[in-house]
Amino acid sequence: MQNPDGTPIWFELNTADEAKARHFYGATIGWTIARSPMPEHGAYLIASAPDGAAIAGIATPPPNAPSLPDWSIYFGASDVDATAAQVRELGGSIQVEPMDIPGIGRFAIATDPQHVSFMLMTGASPNPSSAFLQDPHHGHGVWIELATPDPDGALAFYGTLFGWTKEGAMPMGPMGEYVFLGSGETRPGAVMSSETTGAPARWNWYAYVHDIDVAIATATGLGGVLLQGPDQIPGGDYSANVSDPAGAQSAWSARGSAMRHDQDRPLCMVRWHGRGRGDVLRRDLPRQSRRCGPPRAGRFSERPPR
Repeated sequence: MQNPDGTPIWFELNTADEAKARHFYGATIGWTIARSPMPEHGAYLIASAPDGAAIAGIATPPPNAPSLPDWSIYFGASDVDATAAQVRELGGSIQVEPMDIPGIGRFAIATDPQHVSFMLMTGASPNPSSAFLQDPHHGHGVWIELATPDPDGALAFYGTLFGWTKEGAMPMGPMGEYVFLGSGETRPGAVMSSETTGAPARWNWYAYVHDIDVAIATATGLGGVLLQGPDQIPGGDYSANVSDPAGAQSAWSARGSAMRHDQDRPLCMVRWHGRGRGDVLRRDLPRQSRRCGPPRAGRFSERPPR
């Protein structure tokens, strides 16, 4: 049984420093990272969660190839060719035409009408991917997040492509809304404006860790950068955005936190500072850069990532 269309089924890091990435993500998220067992995949690494599920891949670009360190999200598609054609019909583009990866499946690289890149994949395995689980599991993806210059246009595009609908929103004052995406009973993530928040226009994803403070301390000790957080979110969870030593950005979520159990701590939506993709963003922001409010019940119509 395949995952429903639009389900995040794989995450992939493109980095020139494989050794540092392997050490960094193994130590912070708790992944076991090893070479792909398929020799035809060359130096491709597979990252597995503590429960043994394959979550992500780590790829090294060819020598002298222009490439920024970055994470990509693969979305499940029951028919990659048909979905790629629909991407074009909806105003997006296909950067890499549908092609087969022996033993893995069929994939394509697409961009939406706002020029944000994403992947499409039909897995060869009859079993569904568990790389993304909405119920928290250590090392798995639990939330996705799109920052885009046109949230309404993006919602229309992905809504038609994957059947997503707007399922509530979290107000962020002058920064607009944090719009929750849904399909049936699935709530995979949210969309926000890259123009008003200053976040780089891109897809981001959240991995679940047991202790976000320990993960952050480990990350900064290994040369990573804390970009934002840890911030409390409704339900008592915490989230943080980080970059690895090479500059690739992702995020973590945790149920509770060792250092930040103060339930009176304000909830803050922090404006991102930075000019765009690949910049080092900082959180040493003046007070007026934040939109804060008390963590009272019922403030938000839906719950952000766990």
